[in-house]
Amino acid sequence: MLKSLIPSRLVTIVSDAVRSVVSPASLMTEVEAPAVTAPDPAGLYEADEIPPVADIEAAAAAFDTAAQQARAGDRGKRAAKKILDRLPAGRYGSWLVTRTVSNRQTADLDKIRAIFKAHGLGPVPMKSSAPSLKVERLAEVPAAAPVLAAA
Repeated sequence: MLKSLIPSRLVTIVSDAVRSVVSPASLMTEVEAPAVTAPDPAGLYEADEIPPVADIEAAAAAFDTAAQQARAGDRGKRAAKKILDRLPAGRYGSWLVTRTVSNRQTADLDKIRAIFKAHGLGPVPMKSSAPSLKVERLAEVPAAAPVLAAA
């Protein structure tokens, strides 16, 4: 009887709100993102120049380890920066906190868009950034697996 007095949309909203606190994952629907792979860049090894698989595996392992260390370092820097960014410049124990003006510059896309619009030049031309190199360790490689996939 109570449910008939409350509009169904309100029931759905309240139900979703309660589930978002109790079990947020129940509100998520899994959508598989399409795998987008970039084409191979120029300057790759020729077939007869490819290093031995052991060297490639060592390089991939070193790359993966360095990437993990970089991510851990970035997380540590972000955590420390939350505190340090709010401090006024000054000496704190054996540490000196200061701020300097950066010489790094970036294009002001809002102003560029305004100039393009004022002159009827259409949208600002953009280019994609370079593809990212990714390596991942496979759980197991079958003994008969080819070293190189055919292109």
